[in-house]
Amino acid sequence: MFPVITLTTDWGPRDHYSGAVKGAILSRLPDAKIVDITHHIPPFSVKQASFILRNAYPYFPAGSVHIVGIDTEESAANPHIALLYKEHFFIGADNGVFTLMFDSTPEKIVELSIPQDTGFFTFSTRDRFVKAAVHLAQGGKIEELGDVRNELKPLITLQTQINGSTIGGRVLYIDNFENVFLNISSKEFNEIGQNRKFALNIKGRSYPIPGISKAYGDVADGEIAVLFSTSGLLEIAISKANAAGLLGLKPDEVVLIEFAG
Repeated sequence: MFPVITLTTDWGPRDHYSGAVKGAILSRLPDAKIVDITHHIPPFSVKQASFILRNAYPYFPAGSVHIVGIDTEESAANPHIALLYKEHFFIGADNGVFTLMFDSTPEKIVELSIPQDTGFFTFSTRDRFVKAAVHLAQGGKIEELGDVRNELKPLITLQTQINGSTIGGRVLYIDNFENVFLNISSKEFNEIGQNRKFALNIKGRSYPIPGISKAYGDVADGEIAVLFSTSGLLEIAISKANAAGLLGLKPDEVVLIEFAG
């Protein structure tokens, strides 16, 4: 079986960056299977990168190596790391991108100490992450890449706010259909909601919702559907329409779930 290395970046399709990284991988590992998850993340948007990769990586073979080229400039606050989670390897900067991606602490985390291939520090994905990825794809031990750590950098802004019968969530991601994904899990929603009726409060306007839908077509065209997406997170859609545009929602904006009683 060919070793699989994936790329998730904010580089876009026009520039040389993805081509250079693929060339660097193939120069070291000619039989690598390189898969582009996406290069269309908005610049520096670690939250959107987390959401997309969270929903893509489980469908790759165990042992796959996932390079995350988002906001990769190394600093004391954002060191370069490699980690192992549920038989998958991940390489990137510890800038919060992995916090949303995982539901528990990774089995192994190391801070990279391997040197870069060049004296330039503006293209770490090519000059450092590739070396780490090839090492892991060839069966090398993750501990050989650096010093063991115990935790990831948290992203406090990703945490929901609970106030009595209200859950305050944030928009994590808006897909191509303008469906809106919130940072509210089904577990959290059910624990607070206790099967009660609820309403969405968006920018001070209340939208009563009859219940959780199982599919977009459960509501009439033009009506709001609230459902649990395949990501396990709460999703807001409007049947045959664009929820984000019609509701005026953008990434990071707050949505309140208000339960009756």
